[in-house]
Amino acid sequence: MPPLPAVAPELWERLGYSRFRARFHLGMKERAYLDQRGLPEVMAHAADFVATRLAPAQPDKDGRQTPWRGHPVFIAQHATGTCCRGCIAKWHAMPAGQKLNVHQQAYILAVIQEWLRREDRRPAPIPAPRPAPR
Repeated sequence: MPPLPAVAPELWERLGYSRFRARFHLGMKERAYLDQRGLPEVMAHAADFVATRLAPAQPDKDGRQTPWRGHPVFIAQHATGTCCRGCIAKWHAMPAGQKLNVHQQAYILAVIQEWLRREDRRPAPIPAPRPAPR
């Protein structure tokens, strides 16, 4: 994968003001997946997700194509407004209804990657205590 473009610091500030976007964090399962597979493999998955689910001008199931959990990239997409074409238009000024070019896809991947790196530096979530067996 070629080097990804830099992401403007203002994006993180704007996303931080969104109570909806700021509430997304990796859970224990997604964090474990990222740790086991590593960032390069997870980003290869991200490139596939972006190319197949977001890049077409009229993506299938647009607005509902990104699951809410199950993969670190899905969480990152919701956290960064890269989950559907409507959110990409709103947060990243890439008009819906037009195929995403290679540069736009690289930018989206850079945003996802930077969010995953930032999230990886956060303390791991503390698991809920299990009730004692009776």
